[in-house]
Amino acid sequence: MKNVMPVADGSPVGAVRGTPVVPGVAYGPAIRPGPRPELPAVHASIPDTARAAEAERFTAAARAVAERLRARAAHASGAAAEVLLANAGLAEDRGWIGAATGRIRSGSDAVGAAIATTEQFATMFTQLGGLMAERVTDLRDIRDRVVAELSGHPEPGLELPDEPSVLLAEDLAPADTAGLDPTRIIGLATTLGGPTSHTAIIARQLGIPCVVAAAGLDAIPAGTAVLLDGSTGEIRTAPDPEAARAAVAADRQERARAAAWTGPGATADGHRVAILANVQDGPGARAARRTPAEGVGLFRTELCFLDRELEPSVADQADIYAEVLTAYAGRKVVVRTLDAGSDKPLRFVTHPEEHNPALGVRGIRIGSTAPGIVERQLDAVAEAAARTGQSPWVMAPMIATVAEAAAFAALVRARDLVPGVMVEVPAAALLADRLLEHVDFLSIGTNDLGQYTMAADRMSPQLATLTDPWQPAVLALVARTAEAGQAAGKPVGVCGEAAADPLLACVLAGLGVTSLSCAAAAVAAVGARLATVTLDLCREAAGAAVAAADPAAARAAVTRALG
Repeated sequence: MKNVMPVADGSPVGAVRGTPVVPGVAYGPAIRPGPRPELPAVHASIPDTARAAEAERFTAAARAVAERLRARAAHASGAAAEVLLANAGLAEDRGWIGAATGRIRSGSDAVGAAIATTEQFATMFTQLGGLMAERVTDLRDIRDRVVAELSGHPEPGLELPDEPSVLLAEDLAPADTAGLDPTRIIGLATTLGGPTSHTAIIARQLGIPCVVAAAGLDAIPAGTAVLLDGSTGEIRTAPDPEAARAAVAADRQERARAAAWTGPGATADGHRVAILANVQDGPGARAARRTPAEGVGLFRTELCFLDRELEPSVADQADIYAEVLTAYAGRKVVVRTLDAGSDKPLRFVTHPEEHNPALGVRGIRIGSTAPGIVERQLDAVAEAAARTGQSPWVMAPMIATVAEAAAFAALVRARDLVPGVMVEVPAAALLADRLLEHVDFLSIGTNDLGQYTMAADRMSPQLATLTDPWQPAVLALVARTAEAGQAAGKPVGVCGEAAADPLLACVLAGLGVTSLSCAAAAVAAVGARLATVTLDLCREAAGAAVAAADPAAARAAVTRALG
């Protein structure tokens, strides 16, 4: 990597490189987020007679922040809506509220309690690591919003620029990422984060070219002209303006060509690979329906459960599921059962204290602490299917054993639905042939499969290369799973973020994957790229990628193979 170097007039020139996340080229002035509010170092002491009122002032401020986040979620969809709702729940988390009000009862003022409690929880989350460490940024963002509310200041957040700009930041709170306007923020790069962080996932949903884990980014001051390439991970400073504009024009031409793709998904020689959409609710499904997506490959159902004090009834759940089934009437819809726990706790479930929640009670395992929750959700899916005349496929997350797959398949078949499981745990990939003795399909979640295969926290910038979906070890597990599907004559799809990378999509097709499910914004680009190559070329590229030494070498080898 070449670091940014100052020239004689003080302006930087050169390039930094990070992990590419969302392909595309952007050229414009660099902007940076405004400073977070200054946190007072000295806090008032509250007399006994005023402590109850001060505690109520704190809880009212937290409630106001949560309500604003929910209001923003109501106007968002997909991952952005889920993140905003999860953060609203964090603002009213019982543990955080209880610890802060406890400090107030001991004499702290509300601002001091918010700051001290946040640092207490941030330390705990950091020690836990994994997905919980990812929540530290969220928690500190909530703290800043609550402190601003208590102090009578405007809520912190990004100010959108007047001209299209490239946003550079150490990190972004997911609540800020969810509010980005892609017509004004045309590129995004962060020093921290990984390819499957919330920032990366939301940027992909919005279609904003994005690079993460870019060391040296902090040396680029606001106002510098930068050229960001989300395909290579390079951010060039002070590029030749004419060359930069030509690169943007070429990228726009390629995007226009991709946007003209109408499906169905297939290679240039007619080998079918279904291109599907990831959705999280009815509005998201209706938006995806306006793309060439042939169906829904991943219906995340968490949105139905987040921010609820009580478990929604079967009828309430069925209403939500029916919206998605109706949007894709007559098309394939794959429903994932509740993937809760870890970074997505439920208010109405007692989650155990765990040293490493990412390896704990999450996904299908939540049934052990909330008996009947999986069965009731399946009842709701069956009711929605009966209402709409659809026959959805249903898959369980975090399956690790053959016994788990068999038990889940029995529950699904009892309701006349089509059973499948997700391959996110390496054990599931290694036992794919035996899982397929019990289920009708597999769907590979590359985000978690990468994290668990490489033993790497997806939020760690130092480990971003390890969680890159181009890791040859991860691709080898994908190949093993796809081979098991071919031998059994059953479909194997990919619904992780890897499916949204047009170049990697060709590799996955070459490995034998039968469907690719991605954010609606990526559907056309993936389908269009796949249509330019033959199956034999995809297989050649897949072999080169698996044989490569690292993600960078894999990308380079595939680029050469596919021309």
